[in-house]
Amino acid sequence: MKHSSVIEILKKVGAVITNDHFVYTSGKHGSVYIRKDKLYPNTELTSYVCKLIAQQMKIKHIEVVVGPAICGIVLSQWTAYHLSKITKKEVFSVFTEKTYDNLQIFDRPQVFKRGYEALVKGKRVLVVEDLTTTGASVKKVVQKVKEAGGTVVAVCVLVNRSPEIVTTSYMEAPFSSLSVFKAEAYEEKNCPLCKKGVPINTEVGHGKEYVGRRKK
Repeated sequence: MKHSSVIEILKKVGAVITNDHFVYTSGKHGSVYIRKDKLYPNTELTSYVCKLIAQQMKIKHIEVVVGPAICGIVLSQWTAYHLSKITKKEVFSVFTEKTYDNLQIFDRPQVFKRGYEALVKGKRVLVVEDLTTTGASVKKVVQKVKEAGGTVVAVCVLVNRSPEIVTTSYMEAPFSSLSVFKAEAYEEKNCPLCKKGVPINTEVGHGKEYVGRRKK
């Protein structure tokens, strides 16, 4: 199977939406949204992009792949599967989860549950995620792996939307992405879409949660 790029795959499955007003996981606003959940029902395509990650990481001696719940679980599973096949060594797949102590999704920390921190301790770890806008969510996973005693050998995402911001230096771990799709992300107070009165999309992203908080 041949595909030109991850972005083309995402466009093919209808995951890239433009010219609207979205609220991202980080709490920032923007006009472009990538619905990565559109990719995951297509198991062949999902397997393909994860194989690309595995091929890129095959010489890193990865022992465990970690992804943040929910969508990162899918990437972690497929990437670990392909790494196991390529390296002919068993590579584990685990995930972190958000706590719900804080009602704002972008403030919720990532934690290991189910005893998964024991599988990470002392291991060489690859952290995977679908996309980064601010990189904050993935960085939380990196920090949690380090706290659990794992060594973050690499971080790889399908799409980096902020290549000037989300870097190895910011992540405090070797960082790479399969593709780049630049898109502005604004703090609410600086959002030009808000200033123009463009309605927030409450069907995609975190607009519904945002509007609900505003009403309160």
